[in-house]
Amino acid sequence: MKYRSRTEIVSMILEAANGGATKTKIMYKAFLSYAQLKEYLSVLIENNLLEYLEGVQTYKTTEKGFNLLKMHNEIGELLQTPTIESRIQ
Repeated sequence: MKYRSRTEIVSMILEAANGGATKTKIMYKAFLSYAQLKEYLSVLIENNLLEYLEGVQTYKTTEKGFNLLKMHNEIGELLQTPTIESRIQ
């Protein structure tokens, strides 16, 4: 697997937690070790991008998290748009 930026990892976690997911499910979907996952989860919860649902022991992406995910995807689309120079050649 290629090197991933922190924003890519965060977006993978938010995507995995969409609708609610356990630590294990997020860990496998985002391709993270347990130690990495714990670190990211605490930062995402601290910044209100994820919420932990005590009763069902799952993590869920918040509205703020969805906004970040949407912006990340839009930026990714913009970066994949061919440049004018490549269209001319």
